[in-house]
Amino acid sequence: MKHIKQQFSIFSTNPDLVYIDNAATALVPDTVVKAIATYYTEYPANIHRGLYDISTKATRAYESSRKKVADFIGAKSDEIIFTSGTTFGCNMIAQSLKSRLTSVDNIVITRYEHHANLLPWQKIAQEIGCELRIIDIIKDGEDAYTLDMQSAQSCIDSNTKVVSIAYVSHVLGTITPVNDIIALAKTVGAISIVDAAQAVSHMPINVKDLDCDFLVFSGHKMYGPTGIGVVYGKKERLSSIEPYLLGGGMVKEVTDVSGIWKEAPEKFEAGTPPIASVIGLASAIDFIRGIGWENLQTHEKEITMYAHEKLKEVVDIIGPIDLEKRIGVFSFTILGIHPHDIAEVVNRDMVAIRAGHHCAIPLMTYLGVPGAARVSFAAYNTKEDIDILIGAIKKVKVLFTVK
Repeated sequence: MKHIKQQFSIFSTNPDLVYIDNAATALVPDTVVKAIATYYTEYPANIHRGLYDISTKATRAYESSRKKVADFIGAKSDEIIFTSGTTFGCNMIAQSLKSRLTSVDNIVITRYEHHANLLPWQKIAQEIGCELRIIDIIKDGEDAYTLDMQSAQSCIDSNTKVVSIAYVSHVLGTITPVNDIIALAKTVGAISIVDAAQAVSHMPINVKDLDCDFLVFSGHKMYGPTGIGVVYGKKERLSSIEPYLLGGGMVKEVTDVSGIWKEAPEKFEAGTPPIASVIGLASAIDFIRGIGWENLQTHEKEITMYAHEKLKEVVDIIGPIDLEKRIGVFSFTILGIHPHDIAEVVNRDMVAIRAGHHCAIPLMTYLGVPGAARVSFAAYNTKEDIDILIGAIKKVKVLFTVK
């Protein structure tokens, strides 16, 4: 979809740029930039408080954006909480659920969680004295590096209170069988949380179909601005937990010694929110809908298949062999070459990739590698981008005399 690039000014100012670090941050289309600029130039006021015209306009735009996000994932508006990103969302949920846990309980995550969905639970497990269990991945055979359902069944038991899983691995590209994991959680009455940061721009999500209790994602992974994220929570779950932050805008009544909170979503949005970024996120949803999920997924499947065929000839790919079980995220190594060297050399050809531990140090330790290079695709990437990447990788191997 070469025409998609025309909607991103960065490709006009940097025509040779091959940007394939989308799992970290996707680029922002001009329509999103314009939506943010329009807020700042036409109605840059705070929300929910002012009685003057531009404040009213800002409030309407903000709440209209909330409805658009809710519709995008099949939720209700009062189930959508705006945050600063997935990391904040994971921490918010973890801290809000902390009081429900005891030392006899356990929390279940997967082997390939991002630090954002590992460290908050790790910390709570240490503080409470409960067990943190890890669903393993299959290392060998045709389903290499996919989730091990036998491990999931053994990890989730009557003492499991929380199951928090990534929808898609940001390192392996693996698509988690989330419906099956959530079903297991329900059999023992555990709260289910889905980190959808890597899924939200690659596939349609309907929280009612998933039937998860919470779901989190970030705007900057889905062609939106940085500094904005979303927590979805079932209404009954949001009603039963305490707010993570306290301050203006979330209180119904305050005395010298106590406060009474508003209902969700205001209950969880203390202070002035990232208004411009919320409006930008709504515009990013319009961008995705404008292309259409069918077109996006068809394009990504073609790109993923093409990239897999080309990459496997020159690098060692880490992740599922079955392309139906992954998205267009490929981590890889080249024997004898550090991932940082790979990234630095391909950058000379204006190829932007990721290198390092990808905020997944325990996974890298488990895989026995210090780190990996990673490429990840979006709507604007083309087969030509992949050809340029492969050419740049070949230069890396020549430079380091690797066959």
